[in-house]
Amino acid sequence: MAFAFLYTASVRNFITQMNVMQQNRNAAIAMSSEEFKTTGYQLVDTIAALINDIYQKPVTTAETPKQLQQLLPPLKLANEGKPVAEIISNAADLLINHSLFNGHPKFAGYITSSPAPAGILADVLAAAVNPNAGAQILSPIATEIEKQTIQWLTQLINLPNGYGGIMVSGGNMANFTGFLAGRTIKAPKQFKEEGINMREAKLLVYCSKATHTWIEKAVVLFGLGTNAIRWIATNARNQMDNELLEQTIKEDISKGFKPVMIVGTAGDVSTGVVDDLKGIAAICKQYDLWFHIDGAYGAPAAVIPELKNMFEGMEEADSIALDPHKWLYSPLEAGCTLVKNPNHLSETFSSHPVYYNFDTYEEERSHNFYEYGLQNSRGFRALKVWVTLQQVGRNGYAEMIKEDIALSQLLFALADKHPGLEAVTQNLSIATLRYIPADTDRNNTDYINQLNETLLNNLQKGGEVFLSNAVINDNYCLRACIVNFRTSKKDIEEMIEIIAREGKKVHQILSAATADSSPY
Repeated sequence: MAFAFLYTASVRNFITQMNVMQQNRNAAIAMSSEEFKTTGYQLVDTIAALINDIYQKPVTTAETPKQLQQLLPPLKLANEGKPVAEIISNAADLLINHSLFNGHPKFAGYITSSPAPAGILADVLAAAVNPNAGAQILSPIATEIEKQTIQWLTQLINLPNGYGGIMVSGGNMANFTGFLAGRTIKAPKQFKEEGINMREAKLLVYCSKATHTWIEKAVVLFGLGTNAIRWIATNARNQMDNELLEQTIKEDISKGFKPVMIVGTAGDVSTGVVDDLKGIAAICKQYDLWFHIDGAYGAPAAVIPELKNMFEGMEEADSIALDPHKWLYSPLEAGCTLVKNPNHLSETFSSHPVYYNFDTYEEERSHNFYEYGLQNSRGFRALKVWVTLQQVGRNGYAEMIKEDIALSQLLFALADKHPGLEAVTQNLSIATLRYIPADTDRNNTDYINQLNETLLNNLQKGGEVFLSNAVINDNYCLRACIVNFRTSKKDIEEMIEIIAREGKKVHQILSAATADSSPY
């Protein structure tokens, strides 16, 4: 009886609470429209000031994790909340004063472009509506915008009609999506049921030694194993050696292996080289292999008419990875997988559990993006790309990308003229160089490598310029990748001055330390 009484009282209390909430629910997370507007305006003002002042800020503060942790609230989550305006103001202060700015005009490390201001606004709008772009019924207009964005991207890089695809988070996921489609389509049909336990498979993938590390992740995560990769040496131009590629395929077939895929690169991440895509396409046709192109960085340069020959053969690819957050200046995250036959994506990823009620249009089949990739629930990544494609247009992108390439060529030329620098490579918008003091034996590779590695670390912490590195023919090089609509000729000239100045300091310290340690 006591239990029944308590249960009845609990139900009455619950019903009372429901009646109150029916009139007006006061959720802790809600904001009034006025509070949202005031806080939002203040944040937009702060972001606008950042866009205006980013030139004067350091590229990075290079603070240690311990220093940054001391700036955050207590580790224990508070029981009571705080005003949103105060929280947003504090968050803005933390990010604006304690971040690395890949939008800074002297950021040339790795391949993350300056975020387009219009893309920033589009991300706010996408978050406000919050469509789940996994199914058309959950994201009706967002689905159509993503479909159109994909079509515009195929047109931008001059692919023929018929290509389709899906927006993903970035290069790894874009390449994984193409890789999985190729494995599914070209593997023996029983592979889908038997998977990695199918002993007869012996599936092989071919790529150059310059291929990005995503391929190693892919073969491990998706069951082929690292022994499934055939690393093909590069030629004198640092492209995959297609003669060696075909010879290796023939040998593997004679041994009973099953080649399924060749991965070509349209702009390798170290030096920017584009493989002989036309030659790879011909080999893929001859041996019935899936042709995947990692164009995450370089594919957008195909918009430039003068580079048509460089990208010849890309239109033959079965799948292409392309990252708008690299050379199309989109805010993170924005990657894309394009496929010649979109049905190959649905053959790979589609499933129809009974609790999905997503095909509700009688006149046409719903376009549900969950059937084209790894995610079910998906954010609306396409909006920021769709907005900036309209803002800039084809000609605008061609002009900006040409300017980035010209700035990279300028960096190479200035390094080549400088007595303390050695220009090493220049392709697309990537230039590599080394600091070599005049009083140093150029054959002393170990010292020059140590000098340039130490120099890079100092530059990355110094906040004036941010570069990355490349190892070319066992030589440790500084690497600058220009995918930045804010970078100017003045920035490039100043980069050279900074590299030379800081290189001289590092050389003085290292050479003095070497002299002190000498036994003579």
